Parts: sequence; structure tokens; C-alpha cells
Amino acid sequence: MGIRYLTPEFEVVRNDARCIRCQACARQCANEVHRYDADLDMMLSDEMQCVNCQRCVSLCPTNALKIVHSDCRLRENANWDNAHIREVYKQADSGGMLLSSMGNPEPYPVYWDRLLINASQVTNPSIDPLREPMETRVFLGKKPSRIRRGENGELDTTLTPQLELSMPVMFSAMSYGSISYNAHESLARAATELGLYYNTGEGGLHEDFYQYGPHTIVQVASGRFGVHEGYLQAGAAIEIKIGQGAKPGIGGHLPGIKVGADISRTRMIPEGSDAISPAPHHDIYSIEDLRQLVCSLKEATAYTKPVIVKVAAVHNIAAIASGIARSGADIIAIDGFHGGTGAAPTRIRDSVGIPIELALAAVDQRLRDEGIRNNVSLVVGGSIRSSADVVKAVALGADACYVATAALLALGCHLCRTCQTGKCNWGIATQRPELVKRLNPDVGSRRLVNLMTAWNHEIKEILGGMGINSIEALRGNRLMLRGIGLNGKELEILGVSHAGE
Repeated sequence: MGIRYLTPEFEVVRNDARCIRCQACARQCANEVHRYDADLDMMLSDEMQCVNCQRCVSLCPTNALKIVHSDCRLRENANWDNAHIREVYKQADSGGMLLSSMGNPEPYPVYWDRLLINASQVTNPSIDPLREPMETRVFLGKKPSRIRRGENGELDTTLTPQLELSMPVMFSAMSYGSISYNAHESLARAATELGLYYNTGEGGLHEDFYQYGPHTIVQVASGRFGVHEGYLQAGAAIEIKIGQGAKPGIGGHLPGIKVGADISRTRMIPEGSDAISPAPHHDIYSIEDLRQLVCSLKEATAYTKPVIVKVAAVHNIAAIASGIARSGADIIAIDGFHGGTGAAPTRIRDSVGIPIELALAAVDQRLRDEGIRNNVSLVVGGSIRSSADVVKAVALGADACYVATAALLALGCHLCRTCQTGKCNWGIATQRPELVKRLNPDVGSRRLVNLMTAWNHEIKEILGGMGINSIEALRGNRLMLRGIGLNGKELEILGVSHAGE
């Protein structure tokens, strides 16, 4: 037997006086942490398997459980902390690449928290959103750069296809396969009720969800899984996924163990086979190639649907966005390095890309400087955590925001960051039927509607406090932001003044 180098990261603390041996914890734990020993009449715990998902804690009828970080640590070392040492042990055991899920957990700056919102006082009075009109609707797509009139002098109001949102938020791409059927149904139903959109991700569109097509964005990724004419026609918009914030420059991989009959049919791949997306699209190696795909997708849908191009926030993002704006795309989606994922190489997730706040400000300014800002709408994602983050994003130049992790939290996610195992105890990032059924789509969709309704109320209150009565009036209005605790270069890129100026 080899040496066990790793020790449990978490400790299961059980109050034996409260524990009634009901075994609910054992039944609920997909990681098989808990078991009942009849000889000892005790509940025992295999703490090496615990991921701190809190399922057992939440459902213990006598509150007899809590999960804590183990205080068993290797000797302190400022250069080699426990996390780095544990990762070396894992790779030395397996010889494999480390995989992680959700967003970057490292303590990099979160610029949303270093931006403050201005408020109206006397000379520019605030607006009461309870008693005065407040417009949070947005339209995504190309806009004319000047007023146009017909031969008889009447205004020409024709536009290329637009997405109408009741508020500047959409549910970001999460594929069927990485998340469950019930999670997708929750997102689809909530988007429909709210007047928003949800994104299929690169896993195709399940046949049951075609009914939600008017509120669906269908994605075309490098693997082209589930892409066919009916799929393209079903959605309200088409998104070409070039990259995502959690793994810029990296393709996707859905293990064959997750590819059951439904996913096989939806993705149009053999059951039990790995779904591997190449890192690049093998027909896109230039902006001209991208333009060809954009035009092909528009041709296939009779020019009735806007086309989105999604890219990761990287160091030359402003130049990339400038090229995309000239490719014929209607919307650019940019995903920052805090963006979540079902699985990504740990080193990529934690080390590659840039924060969405800096990327957004740089792109918006570049497009304005080149006089092409109205050629495209900008949608940003990558750790949009609250209504305040949405407002700050719009002030930095976004037309709308993609949210994913916040939506999963509303569905019950506890951010235990083990989505890649397929053992999600909350029925979200799993395909195991006994786990999927733990997420009730009736409850899930209602919680998503509640969350977005609350955010919309808050957005109106914040706008009113600024003396602004529409999202459109805030877009790119960086005078309404002030930085705090930022250096001169950061303030320059963001295009905001320091608090007190």
C-alpha cells in the first residue's frame, strides 16, 4: 500500500447527542461521505470524499452536522502554501492535468468593488421609480449612427434584427451535458416569463425546449454539436463561441460518462463517447473567415436573427473587438477571467485572461474612437454578482450582462467547485437521474424569476438615485462612476476619475 500524501481538506463535525441515526446524510451524499455502522450504532464519515457542498448540513433534521475546514495543515511556508502542495501531490499521483470548475477563486482585484456610483442631490434631482417612468428595456443589435429619412421626409425606423430585453441581463451559456435537463428547463422557463434570453451553450437544444425558442440563444461552438438548420431556426439569435473567460484559447470536453441517450441525441454524437471541442474553429483563422461564418449563419436563417460573437477577455481584446465589429456580427459578448465553467484546466482558469471590467472599458473606448460603436452591442459576463455590478457595467459601456454563476446560486448551487465530477448534490451539474430530480424546475424557475425581479427593482432605484430614467442614458456614462483604491493606470483604462475628484 502506497503512502497517502493528502489529508482531508474538510472535517465533518457531528454532534452525536443530536444525531438520531436517520441516515438522511448518507442517502443525500453523492460522494458517499456518510455511512451507518450497525455494529457501532454510529454514523461514520469518509472525510477524504467531502467537497463541502453542504447538502447534508442543510437536510439534517436535528442540525447535528457542520462541515469545517480541517485545521490539519502542513508546516507554514509563505511561498508554498497548502493549496500548491496539494496540487503537486495530486499530479505526482496521477500524472494528469488538474481540472477545476466554477470561476477563478484567487484573490485578484474585483474592480466592481472598487467602483462607486454617483448620486444626484440638489442641482440634478433624483427620480422616484415608484412614481415616475423608468425604462430598463434594452435592444441588442446594430443601431444607425445617424437619423435617416425616406424620400418623403419621414423617419426611417427600420433596423436589423434586434433582441429585446426587459432588463439588461441574460442567462449565459451553459450546455446540456454540463448542467442537467432540469437546470436547463428552469433557465428556459424563467427567461420566457421575464422577457429575457437564455443560452444553450455548445450542447445543442433538447427537443423539449424548442417551445422556448423565442427566448433562446443557440450557440455554434468549435465542435458544432447539435448544430443543424432546425436548431439555427429555433433560436432568437445565434452565438458563435470563440472563447470563454474560464479557459481562453481552450476547447471543451464532456466526458463520455455524461453522454447518455438524451445528450447523445441532442448533440448528435454516439452515446458514451467523449464530446471534445477543438480549441480553434477549424474554419476560422482570420477576421475574413469569421465574416464568412457570420454571413453563412445569416443566410441560413434568412437574415432574421442577430449573430453574436463570444470571445474571452484577453490582453488585445480591444483590437479583437474592432475586427469583430467589422465582421458583420451584431453583438459582441466578452467573458472575463472570473467567469464560471463546468470544467477547465486549473492552471488556465486561474492564470489566463484579464478582468472583464478592464476589457469592457478598453473595448468600448476603442469602438468609440474608431466611430463604430453603434455597429455592435456589447454584452459582458464573468462574475456579474449583483444589480450594482450590472449598473457599473452599463456605465462602463455595456449594453447588457450575461449571468451564469448567480443564476446557478439561485437554483441552489453551493459553489463547492466540483462540477467536473458529475456528482452535484443539488441536481445542477450532473446527469445522474437520482440527483437531477433534486432540482424541481417549478421551484428553480420561480427562484430565477424572483432574483431577476429583485435586480430589476434595484436597478431602477440606482438609476433613480443617479437622476437617470433609462438604461440607454447610462450606457457609457463613466461620469457616473468614481474609482477608489485604484492606481493611475487602472483609472486611465477604466476611464473614470478617482473618488473625491
